[in-house]
Amino acid sequence: MFNVEKVTHEIVQWIRDWFEENGKGCNAVIGISGGKDSSVVAALCVKALGKERVIGVLMPNGEQKDIDSAKLLASTLGIPNYVCNIKKSVDGAIESLENCGVEISRQTKINLPPRIRMATLYALSQSKNGRVANTCNLSEDWVGYSTRYGDAAGDFSPLGKLTVQEVKAVGKYLGLPDSLVDKVPSDGLTDRTDEDNLGFTYAMLDRYIREGICEDAEIKAKIDRLHALNAFKLKPIPSYEYSQD
Repeated sequence: MFNVEKVTHEIVQWIRDWFEENGKGCNAVIGISGGKDSSVVAALCVKALGKERVIGVLMPNGEQKDIDSAKLLASTLGIPNYVCNIKKSVDGAIESLENCGVEISRQTKINLPPRIRMATLYALSQSKNGRVANTCNLSEDWVGYSTRYGDAAGDFSPLGKLTVQEVKAVGKYLGLPDSLVDKVPSDGLTDRTDEDNLGFTYAMLDRYIREGICEDAEIKAKIDRLHALNAFKLKPIPSYEYSQD
């Protein structure tokens, strides 16, 4: 049984301990999308460090229809925040590739903005004495639903071992607005939801992760296949082991 009170307090203390060792006096820098993950990470960091040491960064790619959700979070938590529009950077990178004769794939168009957002976060973090928060959760990581060196990057990961349902429980325990905690995530390109793209619900995935139960054999096989294909994303970069012998 998930003890949300215990886990929440443990994460808050873990964040404090991590900053004490890896960035004493530094700020937590968080990319704010207005979804549950970045909202919960921001709220946890406020609890751990105080709102004056938590910086929210809103990074629309041109016009973002749901940017009001991100603004609501920043306002609710009372954290300093910046709006950095990444459209020129994304368009510039795509144009440069096209000028080289590269045919841009759909997957490239999906993954480029998260990678530019992460570069933006690190640039701001260096200028604001910061450490960058990773906002991924276990469920998304399990099936590779993250962008390597995009949203999958960061210096510390408060939610990396929690499933979607557990993240939502923490968010509600912290008193975040339901509109943020229960917001249905989409891919930002086609308006399809994450669950539409995956082909199964997070509730099914979470149960399989925690209990090993998935009553639909086809979906179980799909989850296992995605997990195997994307396991490399969670491992350190492999390197050749040189020996002088």
